Amino acid sequence: MESKEHWEKVYATKATTQVSWFQEHAEVSLKLIRDAGISCQASIIDVGGGASTLVDDLVDRGYEDVTVLDLSGAALAAAKARLGPRAARVQWSEANVLDAALARHRYDVWHDRAVFHFLTDAHDRGAYVRAVLHAVKPGGLVIVATFAPDGPTHCSGLPVMRYGARELHAEFGEPFVLLGHEHESHQTPAGSEQRFVYCFCRKMVS
Repeated sequence: MESKEHWEKVYATKATTQVSWFQEHAEVSLKLIRDAGISCQASIIDVGGGASTLVDDLVDRGYEDVTVLDLSGAALAAAKARLGPRAARVQWSEANVLDAALARHRYDVWHDRAVFHFLTDAHDRGAYVRAVLHAVKPGGLVIVATFAPDGPTHCSGLPVMRYGARELHAEFGEPFVLLGHEHESHQTPAGSEQRFVYCFCRKMVS
């Protein structure tokens, strides 16, 4: 996984609304959480959430236990500033998900849009899956989105992995039951198209 310095530089040199992954609203993610019947008391972690607006919409919809984890302190600071007083209702974690001190079985929902596809090293992908197994409650929902097979080969100057739904689920393996998948055609602020695949799974082991 690329260094913290890389991501701090990205957010120091670009407005949060100008990075390629910016969305005014994370519509697909919100739909998946809503359709899963996740209660407002459920614990949700947005991994790599950074300056994403998903946290705004979750808070505004009454979710009470939301954590945003990101490698970049600058990204988290931007999100806090945007939220204003509502930021106090969110738990913020500046950490690398691969070695973050996550509590065991803490989360009902694990959400990641566009972190996993930066893990081009198999060892890092294994560490990521172990983190999910450790931190998500048995029966918890895992939502991971990456570039699709016809998506970009690079993002933010870095190489990425691309996945079909079956290949993405295979990275997580038997402990996770695939519930379904969604496709998204994302329009970047610069006007280009990026194709994503979202897989949503149920963690079935203790």
